[in-house]
Amino acid sequence: MSPCSKKNSSGKTKRKGKNIEIGGNTKAKWVYRVFFLAFALSVFFSFISETILNKANTIFSVFLLLLIIIIGILFDIIGISVTSASETPFHAMAADKVPGGKEAVKLIRNADIVSNFCNDVVGDICGIISGTAGAAIVIKTLVAAKSINETVVSILVAAAISTLTIGGKAIGKGIALKNSKRIVYNVAFFLYILKKELGIDFFSGNYSSK
Repeated sequence: MSPCSKKNSSGKTKRKGKNIEIGGNTKAKWVYRVFFLAFALSVFFSFISETILNKANTIFSVFLLLLIIIIGILFDIIGISVTSASETPFHAMAADKVPGGKEAVKLIRNADIVSNFCNDVVGDICGIISGTAGAAIVIKTLVAAKSINETVVSILVAAAISTLTIGGKAIGKGIALKNSKRIVYNVAFFLYILKKELGIDFFSGNYSSK
């Protein structure tokens, strides 16, 4: 018997080589997609933030900064929820053809991929863009009030960004752990709508296999 073969309970031989190859290909495809998504999202958010920040006043720049921080926190909550949620409750929903049930199962079965995208890709991009927005706010503040010390403003803005980001994610982590099922289903239902209305399937091909 070859190393890639294994007998099941009925005595029949089951080959594992194909499954291993598929899994490897799936992860390899995701790595490529991560590079592409990270680059595309970075360019998009950087372009939007730079374009808007150059024309916006200080108040709107602060609002944009808060929005970026909130986006990072929300995606962090999604990533934690998917990794902590149980797959079992969603099987009944998928069997009963409840909208979003199948998508919820796919999310949890691909928890490592979802977590990587939400916590690392989107999280890091939001962190970089928030730093850029913070620097723009510092410049606008110094231009508006030349008597203010540049070092003091920079420290205060950086401290505010760090506090809001770290504190927000800490609070979000507790929310994610307590409400993981509800959060996963809400995200799954959103993915279901995207697939139904726009034909967008984020887990096409082998991504739904376990």
